[in-house]
Formats: sequence, structure tokens, C-alpha cells
Amino acid sequence: MGEAVEIIYTTNGFSKLCTQNHDQSSWYEETIDDDLRWSFALNRVLHKGTSQFQDIALLDTKRFGKVLVIDGKMQSAEVDEFIYHECLIHPALLCHPIPRNVFIMGGGEGSAAREALKHKLVEKVVMCDIDQEVVNFCRTYLTANQDAFRNKKLDLVINDAKAELEKRIDKFDIIVGDLADPVEGGPCYQLYTKSFYEKILKPKLNNNGIFVTQAGPAGIFTHKEVFSSIYNTVKQVFQYVVAYSAHVPSFADTWGWVMASDQPFSIDAVEIDRRIEERIEGELLYLNGAAFLSSATLNKTVSLSLLNETHVYTEDDARFIPGHGLACRN
Repeated sequence: MGEAVEIIYTTNGFSKLCTQNHDQSSWYEETIDDDLRWSFALNRVLHKGTSQFQDIALLDTKRFGKVLVIDGKMQSAEVDEFIYHECLIHPALLCHPIPRNVFIMGGGEGSAAREALKHKLVEKVVMCDIDQEVVNFCRTYLTANQDAFRNKKLDLVINDAKAELEKRIDKFDIIVGDLADPVEGGPCYQLYTKSFYEKILKPKLNNNGIFVTQAGPAGIFTHKEVFSSIYNTVKQVFQYVVAYSAHVPSFADTWGWVMASDQPFSIDAVEIDRRIEERIEGELLYLNGAAFLSSATLNKTVSLSLLNETHVYTEDDARFIPGHGLACRN
């Protein structure tokens, strides 16, 4: 009664697909830490391969629907990605008085663009992803985002986000970091550094512009991996910074985001609800005014860690979550 194992991502066994012979059930397994793994049953593997930049897998799971995995780390799951993407997109757009244009770094699956395009005031969304293959198969398989990809307000650019921002002459009301987690050797960790925020990203924001980024695990045991460091790095560049978090079931953890501006965030729950009603087409499934204010109230342990964090992301001194990008594989 052995185990037939088909490796999806091989570096140090960070994730694998295995079939138990006794019942032919297929399972996906991801290593969260050296002594902790997260696994769930599969219906089938929809796509797997290696692009120029990263390892990619799209899985059809029994519990979470379609799941996108990049470099051995789950990026989103069909049944609860709305939590992650509503939290990533809507607070910044709702806090901005008149958000007209949005630049999304990464976001190749299209979910961040989908949420931004719900805002009636938005006239243009630029989605810049480095990996054409990720975009192509997400357009094919993630049916919930097909309308977003067809929306005339969406400008899809295949390029490195850093290079794209450097060459553009236009500025944006909102810049979103919907990037893969910083993993060693991955294509994204340099887009979490102080120099990038200070020299490239911030100059591309309008005067009252807002920057928001996903910031990795923010749980009681995981927030020091990258969340506290990303928060502290952003604090070195922007005058007003808000960290917030929410539980995402498919991630098996609380997740964090960091929002920043040089203008204060002075908006209450009632005003957020009013703007949701006036500005957004359709209904949000997770976020309202009370939920956002609650998400920005962090527990004592995490709050103290953010307050006392001293590490700042640089090209030569970065923190990584467990996992390795393509450049680090043998």
C-alpha cells in the first residue's frame, strides 16, 4: 500500500501532489513551515508547468474550488478569494476622494482588476504582470474574471512592474501591490524594498494617491515572517500607514495588507458604507465599514511587533517566507 508521488514543485518538498493507492484520492500538500504542512483533496490538476519566471499549477480542489499555486505557494482559491481581493482593493479606493486610475502590480489572475472595475469612478485600470503564461491560463480557467479581462477600462501590460513604472509618464491615484509573496529567488521580492517604494513607486502617485500592498501572513505565529517588515519598510517612505488583516480559510492563516499615503486616512464606518453604496456596482461579499475598521484593529502581540520592528527591506537584506523561486532551484 505504497504512495505514488507526482512532484509539482520540488525544492525541499515545498509542495507536492500525491495519490494514496488504497482509495486513489489525490491530495495537494504545501509546507507552511519545517514542522507544519497544509493539504487538501483534489479532483484533478487543470494545469501545471514552468514559465520563464516561476512554477505554476492550477488545481481543482474538493474544498476550495480552483486553486492557483505559484512557486509552491497557494495564491488564491475560488471559494474565498473574495476575502483577499476585497480587502486588497476596496479600502484604498474607498478612502480616496475620487479614484480615477489604478495601477496593479501583478494580479495576473484578474481578480484584483475585477474588484477595481466595480468602482464607478474608475476610468482606467492598468494591470501589469510579468508572466504571460499565468495571465493566459487564468483567462482560460478562471471564469469569474473573464468579464474583467474583456472590460474596455482594463489595460493589460505584460512587463516587469518596476520597469513599467519607471518608463511611464502618467501618474495614478491608486497603486496596488498584488504580488507573489517574497520568496528567495522569486521575481517579486525587490518590489518590497524601500528603494523601490521611495524612488520608483511613490513618484508615480498623484498628490493624494494611495499605495496598498498584500503583506503576507499576519497570524499570531507568522506575522514576523514578512508582514511586520513590509509594514516598517512602507513606514520609512509614507507619512500615514495602516496595517490590517483578515482570516482567509484557504490560506490556513490570517493575512495582512498595508495601505499608505501622505494624506491622513480620516474616514469612519458610516462613510465607508455610504461610499460603497454610491460608488460600487454590485454587492461586496465580505467588506463593509465595520469590517474594515475591525480589520485594522490588530491584536496585542501583532501590534507590538509592528511597533517594535526595525528591519527594512533592501535588495541586500530581505526576509522571505518558506519557499523558493525559480532562480534558487538546482
